[in-house]
Amino acid sequence: MNLSIKNISKSYGKISALKGVSMHCSKGEIIGLLGRNGAGKTTLFKILFGLVQADSGQLEFEHSKHKTLGGIIEKPGLYGYLNAHENLKVFSRMQGLKLSEQEIELSLQRVGLPIDRCDQVQHYSMGMKQRLGIAIALLNHPSYLVLDEPFSGLDPIGIKAISSLILDLVAKDKIGVLIASHLVDQLSAISDRIYVINDGEIIKSGETQQLIRDHSQLYTLYAPNIGESQCLKKYGAKLFPSKAILQLDTPKIIEVLQELQEENITITSCVPEVDFEKLFDIKV
Repeated sequence: MNLSIKNISKSYGKISALKGVSMHCSKGEIIGLLGRNGAGKTTLFKILFGLVQADSGQLEFEHSKHKTLGGIIEKPGLYGYLNAHENLKVFSRMQGLKLSEQEIELSLQRVGLPIDRCDQVQHYSMGMKQRLGIAIALLNHPSYLVLDEPFSGLDPIGIKAISSLILDLVAKDKIGVLIASHLVDQLSAISDRIYVINDGEIIKSGETQQLIRDHSQLYTLYAPNIGESQCLKKYGAKLFPSKAILQLDTPKIIEVLQELQEENITITSCVPEVDFEKLFDIKV
């Protein structure tokens, strides 16, 4: 059974935090929940974990001998004065587990953390704390991993490392992953599908690449001799020896690529940039 969220609504007094939110995630799939801060992402995840009671709607997921959900909401809730081994021991006992030292080391290795580091986790970088939080979330082998803003506070190297970790977990363990973020570039890089939430409501959803194509107007084209193109000049493109940057409506890009082919220019890569304002239907 998929993890299904059906028509979830939640209000705090006169403020509607969620308005009939529906989405689903299958095992082996990465689902992105894209929205600005305050859009309702964290509230939805708290409802998933039973930390907040929904006013209406329902959640459906399979119940196995292991736990169904593991995750991080807002930020890893670690014991800063303990080391990584000790944190895993504490959280495993909370879940009724008694991990051996070997199992703890395997848990650390699984998320790319050193097994010989003994200092307090309060000295860890944000990326290492995220990794340890994920190791704790994976205790008891959950079917689904839920991550709330896992890229926040990370530098580009840290973002790439966490993204690679998530992709590796899905490939090896076939778990489903639900990620909430306000960073469209990071979500689009690893998600199979994306739901866009704005003011507590899902306003768009679809397969990631199609959603990007539908909301892109700026394209970077790469080719060894693209700087020699004549057709790109009429589109007002910025030309460089091996790349060109141009802005145009999505359907037009197919015509441009055909014209380049007629010029014997072989495009090696066409990278669209999502128009964030267009994605949220905001007029500026």
